[in-house]
Amino acid sequence: MAIRRIDRIGSNSLSLCLLAGLLVPVHAQTGRKPGATAASTNSPSVRDEGSADEPESCRVHQVTAFPGSHQFATDFIETIATDPEPDTDDNSVIWGLTADLSDSVPAQQQAMYISRSADGGGTWTPIARLDSRYFNANIAEGLRNGLAVLPGGDEFVVTTQRGAFQVLPQPDSYKPVVNAIPGPRVPDSPPKIAIAKKSGDPVRANIVAITADGQHMIVGYGYFDFEPQIFEYHRGEGGTWVEDGPLPPPPTEMDLLSIGFDDPQNPDPGFVYVGTGDQAYVLNLRTKQWGRIHGVGPDSAIHAMNVVGGLHIAACWGIYNPAGPGTVRRVTNAHFLLHRMSDETGSNLRTYGIDVDPVKPNREVITSITGVYVSADSGQTWKRLSDLPDGEYRSVHFNSDGSVIVSGMPGTFLVKPFSEACVPRLRVRERPPLHN
Repeated sequence: MAIRRIDRIGSNSLSLCLLAGLLVPVHAQTGRKPGATAASTNSPSVRDEGSADEPESCRVHQVTAFPGSHQFATDFIETIATDPEPDTDDNSVIWGLTADLSDSVPAQQQAMYISRSADGGGTWTPIARLDSRYFNANIAEGLRNGLAVLPGGDEFVVTTQRGAFQVLPQPDSYKPVVNAIPGPRVPDSPPKIAIAKKSGDPVRANIVAITADGQHMIVGYGYFDFEPQIFEYHRGEGGTWVEDGPLPPPPTEMDLLSIGFDDPQNPDPGFVYVGTGDQAYVLNLRTKQWGRIHGVGPDSAIHAMNVVGGLHIAACWGIYNPAGPGTVRRVTNAHFLLHRMSDETGSNLRTYGIDVDPVKPNREVITSITGVYVSADSGQTWKRLSDLPDGEYRSVHFNSDGSVIVSGMPGTFLVKPFSEACVPRLRVRERPPLHN
């Protein structure tokens, strides 16, 4: 399947339109070049024939109404977050973190933005702008920054190279109140690898998770500027975050990439999963003992995790699905299409994001260096969404209506890959009558 039509969603569009039925092959841009605008590089070629028969709800929608300069990767949502205690009447609200850090943007104008969507990612409203006081654009920002939402969606925590920050949006203003969260500092002893930081600078913060009641938080720190450490916090008077101290160090020297509680809606979870640059680990929050997730292969960078129906993992070279308590099984019988219409590979897929439909857990979506893939049978078989522009995709989120928002270097898109109305159908041509 290839795209016939991609609709863009700007600030004036409210519809959630998705992928079409019978589609025709077209050429797509492979990604956005530095300095190019979203409008100039993200749309594949468009063919209009047959569009009258295309269901409105089956088009892929490109979302472009994000704040910033619209230079390289401005429309890429690096982190998508939800309310840990959502209102059942308002479960389409999500938040996203974007970064406007292109080299062509003057340093004083570079920024990170928190935006809010009330329609599952169709339209976005910026609610907070973080200027360069809170990040270091010269040291790997814009790909692995963390974003966590407190219950109610009125407060956030963002992690950057300069540490972790409490962000309090203000009414009718992009300028939030920002408070630094206490954390470790670069020690006097030189690190193993030279870094662009000096003694006393904040250690890079990476992963962050907040309990469903908003009263406790876990933040990960370090890598080159400090051995990986994980700190606990609790809410103090006035809503400030009070450091409780470090948890036992994780059994790794690699970067901390992903985190998730075993039961995200439980205000007192028993375990927390942590993905690193080499393995997947689990910490018992009662005994403070670390364990390793069984079934994960060696040297597997764990980019993302999901706990709907058990632990699901998106790793550097593969996908893992739940196989029992504390155990996963690698998908080995799948073949993935690397490029449009050609070049199939085995299960060694470099994946970055994974999400599972909480309503129908047999449905999974992964993002990868070669595109977006979906499964409707709990990961037994997969298909590539060739309707999207070619390129590297990172973040993914299931909406309550079954639609999916995916984002990466080519931009941000809304799709509905599991809709029965959008399944390709062959037309049956009536045979003309025979005449003797």
